[in-house]
Amino acid sequence: MSKENPAEEGNAQPATSLGGSEAAAGVGGTTDNGGGLDEEIDEYDELLASLGRTYDEDVRIAVHETGHAVCARLLGREVGGMTMNPNPVRGYEGLCWGVGHTEAFAEGRGDASDVRKAIAPLMPKAGEDHGSVADVFASVYNQCIELMAGRAAEAMLLSDRDPEPPADDLRQARELALLFCKSEEAIETFIAHCDVAARDLLLPYGDVVIVLSTVLRIKRTLDGVEIDRIIWDVEARKALAAEHRRRADWRKAEVEAERFRAQCVHIAAAALSRSAPDRMR
Repeated sequence: MSKENPAEEGNAQPATSLGGSEAAAGVGGTTDNGGGLDEEIDEYDELLASLGRTYDEDVRIAVHETGHAVCARLLGREVGGMTMNPNPVRGYEGLCWGVGHTEAFAEGRGDASDVRKAIAPLMPKAGEDHGSVADVFASVYNQCIELMAGRAAEAMLLSDRDPEPPADDLRQARELALLFCKSEEAIETFIAHCDVAARDLLLPYGDVVIVLSTVLRIKRTLDGVEIDRIIWDVEARKALAAEHRRRADWRKAEVEAERFRAQCVHIAAAALSRSAPDRMR
């Protein structure tokens, strides 16, 4: 989640820049009199002014929340939705939430600190079997990767800007890390690893983050079904393009093979014609 200055919370290639991908995503549009694009730009500027955001801040929030969402889906976790609409009461600028998160938050248990308080008493002591909490560790590990994915997406796509410290994401990751880590060094090392793991997970899917964050900036809020549909569409188009390239390469290979075969026949025929007089003698 992106907080008002820039803290965060929550469960979290084909385009060279976010700005350059707007046309493909349908931002602006035109009308018969050619005034549609200007009108859309004016509306967007007015929206940013009402939110007290700059264009760069809006892009950053979109990329950040999309990083959480894409990472969650890559880890096989369902996403309830994400929004760029700020909530002054809860203190966020953008939010990505999991299925059931809204109900949990309403019941006062939607924060990582609530999770730690509930689970900590059940954790084994030194010398006790830790195998029984392997699934808890796996869940905490995945959750911390999701929490770091917002900053990872910013670092991946907004390389001309230094990602600002995700204060609330870091706070929540620390809360979860305390279930296993006993020292500050261990906590920092664990979170640093999750940061690298998030970048490693997102790197092959930069195009998905670009498209999804652009659509988020247009629609401002997306539910889980819409998020999955957009991801599926991008991946389907990539698969189709890859298949077209494969078939083109195959056709090229067939043409080359036919050319080579014809050359072999021509060389063999020439050799036979040269050896015919010798056989007659």
